Amino acid sequence: MDFQLSDEQRMMVETATRVGDQFGLDYWRAQDARKAFPKEAWAAICDAGLSGVALPEEYGGSGQGMLEMALIVEALCAAGGGATVAQLYMINPIFGGVALAKFGSQRQKDAMLPALIRGDINFCMALTEPNAGTNTLEIRTFARPDGDGWRLSGQKIWITAVPDAQKMLVVARTRKLDEITRRTEGISLFVIDVERDGLTHQAIEKVGTNTLASSTVFFDDVRIEPDEVIGTLHGGWSELLDVLNTERIVTTAGLVGAGTLAIRLAVDYAKERRVFSDRPVAAYQGIQFPLAQAHAELQCARLMNLKAADQCDKGLPYGSEANVAKLIAAQAAASATERSMQAMGGMGYSKEYHVERLWRDARLFRFAPISEEMILNFVAMHDLGMPRSY
Repeated sequence: MDFQLSDEQRMMVETATRVGDQFGLDYWRAQDARKAFPKEAWAAICDAGLSGVALPEEYGGSGQGMLEMALIVEALCAAGGGATVAQLYMINPIFGGVALAKFGSQRQKDAMLPALIRGDINFCMALTEPNAGTNTLEIRTFARPDGDGWRLSGQKIWITAVPDAQKMLVVARTRKLDEITRRTEGISLFVIDVERDGLTHQAIEKVGTNTLASSTVFFDDVRIEPDEVIGTLHGGWSELLDVLNTERIVTTAGLVGAGTLAIRLAVDYAKERRVFSDRPVAAYQGIQFPLAQAHAELQCARLMNLKAADQCDKGLPYGSEANVAKLIAAQAAASATERSMQAMGGMGYSKEYHVERLWRDARLFRFAPISEEMILNFVAMHDLGMPRSY
């Protein structure tokens, strides 16, 4: 197993770090306070060729893989943005890019992939529902036939970046639960315009990740055209899983980057802070040990995530690795941000020193995009061979 990065991979990481440094801690603090989409940062990421790293070259991408994407996301997040930067990759190169590249028609790819890679259009994905939550197979949003297309009705919740998106990947039932023999049947994917008659959305007030809005979305007899279906009509479940599994890798990379950034801020502060003596508090084991523990856990999550990404790129199974990496990374990032705040004392609670934002943002990923409990269910069943518990 080769743990060394290639020259090309190192160059990508250096480019990501350089772009990330242009939009450092003060930029992200201001965006968080304004609850504003980071347009300038995303434009710079796209201009540097980092958005399409894992997308096909014929559409303007780099034709690399999830390993390179994970390395880039990690570097961008560690430079100042924190975990929420990973969400920019979720909504665009994953929800939009992977869905189109793998399952889109030639016309759909030609029309949307180059614009997505350039940063001219943003995506969002409407999946989660109030009465389904993690149990995606219980979604009730329904697209009924209407001439050569469909009419979509239903409700989604916790949908990221809707106000700043032009396109929405919608997961809906095209056959109702009482019409199928298996719950995985009758699910379809569509890409529609966010600005469309019958589609409305309402912002959700939340603790963190304020640079990307979270919304409740309502579909009231929304027209879907025949060329807006993505992949297999009625057979979109397995295609959806392909999209969601890559999301795990991006999430973990963002958490590793955020945790690394938090620890760096705490260490820098502790080297300067002196209390009760002339020695910096960084010399105290009570400060050192929690930060060292969080660092060790982040490094383990990072290695597992890069393994998952590598296996994904090679077409090998990677679900267990991606899930375990996300589980440990979310816990480690929570610990890293919490312990960093503690090491900084009262200043860790101030917005001036940035760690509180990293703490607020990272907390989301203990239960999103998949909760710790569901990951443990997966590990118990698939890795340990234990019976289904839910």
